[in-house]
Amino acid sequence: MKPLGIVKVAGYSFLALGICMLAGAILLYTNTNAFLKDAVQAEGTVTEVVRSYWDGSTTYQPVVRFRTQQGKEIEFTSSSSTSKRPGYSTGQTVEVLYRPDAPQIAEINSFLLLRGGSILWGLLGSSFSIFGATILIGSMLKGCKGRKEKYFKQQGTRIETEFKCIKINTMRSANHQHPFQVVTQWKNPSTSEIHIFESDNLWYNPMGYIKSKHITVFIEKDNPKKYLVDLSFISDDAD
Repeated sequence: MKPLGIVKVAGYSFLALGICMLAGAILLYTNTNAFLKDAVQAEGTVTEVVRSYWDGSTTYQPVVRFRTQQGKEIEFTSSSSTSKRPGYSTGQTVEVLYRPDAPQIAEINSFLLLRGGSILWGLLGSSFSIFGATILIGSMLKGCKGRKEKYFKQQGTRIETEFKCIKINTMRSANHQHPFQVVTQWKNPSTSEIHIFESDNLWYNPMGYIKSKHITVFIEKDNPKKYLVDLSFISDDAD
């Protein structure tokens, strides 16, 4: 598989994973809202703190007992889990939310417990989606650049231009940095008109790679306003 194809696969994978995580976040948020809509409050007591071992780490989960409005005693293990030290202690009083029609579906009334899952999955999903989309956009732009080079080198007219200077493109920026452009000049022998050509953006200073005063430019036939400054020699040296 070509490098660009591998990049696209990675981009789609990250984007798909991010979308799945966002879908999970929405599902968790919706389920929590449905639970809170019908839930009633009760006072509960932590009866014990269960210690669990997983992949070399220790987690603690509180077991809570409470009495429903009908007087039924219910005991459940909270989904809350902490590492290194217990977040709750035996005998501690906590506020409990439960469904009257299914009191075994209960949870400690805590914003982090009720909303933490959807927030975490939402943040992770957003990050993976943005990362994947960024990779795909980058690969699309690279593909467009490759098609442009192929078109001009196959269909364009080759001319030799004179190197003039390195320009900083202040109209573009990324991470508080501006890209560089190679500027060349050519005098049309048919019209004696002077044409100025500016290369595509480069995110490194190419001055050290320019060894000649003559730089090849491909122009569209009879239309020098459409052109390609051939910097393949810089890319080869930079690699």
